[in-house]
Amino acid sequence: MILVTRLNGAVFALNPDLVERADCTPDTVITLVDGTKYVIAESVPEFIDSVRHYRASLIAQASRMEAEPATADLTAEDAPSKNATVLPLHRKDR
Repeated sequence: MILVTRLNGAVFALNPDLVERADCTPDTVITLVDGTKYVIAESVPEFIDSVRHYRASLIAQASRMEAEPATADLTAEDAPSKNATVLPLHRKDR
């Protein structure tokens, strides 16, 4: 989610994955895929930079998560306790 500002100064979170387009008319109008429109105080370039930063942070976080050892790779002897059950979240053969 990214934070954007309404013209009255109220800040709200917007899911950038749902944005269809951003228009400058002279205010910035964000149109979502379902047709919902929001008029925001940020300019179109500022909005695009926010979306880019958000997506870059997701990619960076995913890269860090891949670099960390996954608990699904633990064997029964490595598990934190005798009663712990480790369920793989994805198949390793891919």
